[in-house]
Amino acid sequence: MPKGYVILTETIHDPAGMAAYRRLSGASLAEYGGRVLAVDDDVDVIEGSWPGRRTIVIEYESVEKAQQWYRSASYQAALPLRQAAADCNVIIASGFTPRAATPG
Repeated sequence: MPKGYVILTETIHDPAGMAAYRRLSGASLAEYGGRVLAVDDDVDVIEGSWPGRRTIVIEYESVEKAQQWYRSASYQAALPLRQAAADCNVIIASGFTPRAATPG
């Protein structure tokens, strides 16, 4: 089963609100086994455009676990704080699983 990745981009306009969000959301992240892999305020956009100023990548054991985290009561309690403090984009992506080679 491939891992699940939550990728967020944020443009923060209320740093105090984001600090409150981080305090509240941290417990839900741990509860569902989320592991923050990257937080970058200055990504190197080499093609096209990228929304937001900050990019965050969080790894979960599966897409289903990432979805459970996002929909959980504990995260939903924190979510309005983030939405009020920043303009965000959020996706859940499935990790790559190589296909088995076909005999030729």
